Amino acid sequence: MLPYSTSIAFKEWAVTVRALAQGKQVLLMRKGGIREEGREFKVQHHEFLLYPTYEHQRADLLQESYRLEYKPALEHLPNPSKIAFTHWARVEETLELWDEATLPLLQPFHIWTQDYAEKRLHWKPRKPLILMLLRVYSLGIPQSVDFKPHYDGCKSWVALDSQVSMGDPSPVLTDAQFHNGVLKVKDVLSLSSVKA
Repeated sequence: MLPYSTSIAFKEWAVTVRALAQGKQVLLMRKGGIREEGREFKVQHHEFLLYPTYEHQRADLLQESYRLEYKPALEHLPNPSKIAFTHWARVEETLELWDEATLPLLQPFHIWTQDYAEKRLHWKPRKPLILMLLRVYSLGIPQSVDFKPHYDGCKSWVALDSQVSMGDPSPVLTDAQFHNGVLKVKDVLSLSSVKA
């Protein structure tokens, strides 16, 4: 059962939101942001709007095969007074990653460079890299809200001041496609555990 509306949003690069929206990846990696509580990432919510952000994303942090494809998302800056939401996500599973040797095996399942993934893993090395496996839904009709200054900053979670209608959401991937993608990611992680 999907909600009728929500006020919880999760900030992620616009290029990554686009990859999720196109079904090119089902995972997100997180360690923490400067303004996270304790500078540590926690999965505070399991359902949220995908809030596309434009700070910090750079072409050189994307795998070469994605740079040209995602050039418009890197260059297009939206109306700064509005936040446009096109997709909603549900966390189906959360995994912890400690092993650097696993990162190259995960590379086919995301758009970021190996160097970027390694830097995320190495930041705060006593904490694991959190992998969220997401089921992503299109809202059908994009929704927008006014930007508020307290939404800004290097943090993952934003509690919006107003509810956003979900409309008639539809999954980006079929059940079979999504479960196949999840199994491939989990198989890689299991393979790495066996090697260790």
